[in-house]
Amino acid sequence: MTITASKPIAASARRRRIDPGLAVAIVLTALFALAAIAPALLATADPTAQSFADALRPPSLAHWFGTDESGRDLYSRVIYGTRESLLIGIGAAGIALVAALILGSLAALGDRFTSAIVSRGIEVVFAFPILLLALLLVSILGASAWTQVIAVGVSTAPGYARMVRGQILAAKNAGYVEAARALGHSRGRILTQHVLPNAIRPLVAVFTMAIGQSIVWASGLAFLGLGVAPPSSEWGALLDAGRAYILQAPWLTFVPGLVILVLALTATSLGKHIQNSFERGE
Repeated sequence: MTITASKPIAASARRRRIDPGLAVAIVLTALFALAAIAPALLATADPTAQSFADALRPPSLAHWFGTDESGRDLYSRVIYGTRESLLIGIGAAGIALVAALILGSLAALGDRFTSAIVSRGIEVVFAFPILLLALLLVSILGASAWTQVIAVGVSTAPGYARMVRGQILAAKNAGYVEAARALGHSRGRILTQHVLPNAIRPLVAVFTMAIGQSIVWASGLAFLGLGVAPPSSEWGALLDAGRAYILQAPWLTFVPGLVILVLALTATSLGKHIQNSFERGE
C-alpha cells in the first residue's frame, strides 16, 4: 500500500522538476532584463568612451568582446544596446499582435462579406516575404527606430492574424460553445466569456516568441542600413557598423549576431514552455 501511494508522488515530483533548458532560458531572460533596466551594473566601461590606441582590439580580458574602430568597448556597447533592442522587439510584437487580433476577429466573426474581404486581404499580404514588405515600408517612411517597429510589426501581423482566425473558428465550434447556446446565452456573452478568452489565451506564448523574432527582423533591416544609424549601440546598428570591418575585425559582426541569436532562442524556449503549460492546463 505504501509503494502504491509513492508512485503518484514520484510522478508528480518528476513533472514539477524544472527542465534544464527552461532554467537556462529563465537565467538568460533575467540577465537581458537587468541589462535593459540597469546596464551600468553589468557594463565594464563607458560605451561611448573612445580610445583610438585600442581600436579594433580582439576579445581579451581587458575587453571581453573586443573593441570597435573607435576603441570603444564592444561588451559595454552590447549591454547598453539591450534596452533599445528589446523596446524595438516588444513594440513590433505588440503592433503585430494587436493588428492580428483585430484582423483575425473580423475574419472569423464578421458577416460573410466582411469575413471574405478581410480573409483575402490577410492572405494577399501574407504572400509577401516579410523582409520585402518591411523594406517597402522603410523606404516609404524612412529609416529610424520607430520605422523599424512599424515595419516589422505590420509585416509579421498577417501570419499572426491567420493564427487568431483559426483559434477563434476552432473555439466557435467547440462543445462548450454549443452547450452555452443550448442554455440560451446571448451571442455577446458567448463571445466575451467563451470564444475570445480561449482564442486569445495562446497569444501569451506567441507574444513571447514574437519578441525574439521581431528583434531578428529589425536587426536584419539595420544590417542593410535601414534601421537605427551608428553610433547607436542598438544591436542592429552594431551589425551595420561592423560590416566594413568584417574581415579585419569579425567580432564586430559575430558578437552582436550571436547575442541576437541567443535572445531569439531564449524567447522561443520560454514561449514554447508557456504554450505547453497551457496545453497541459497548468
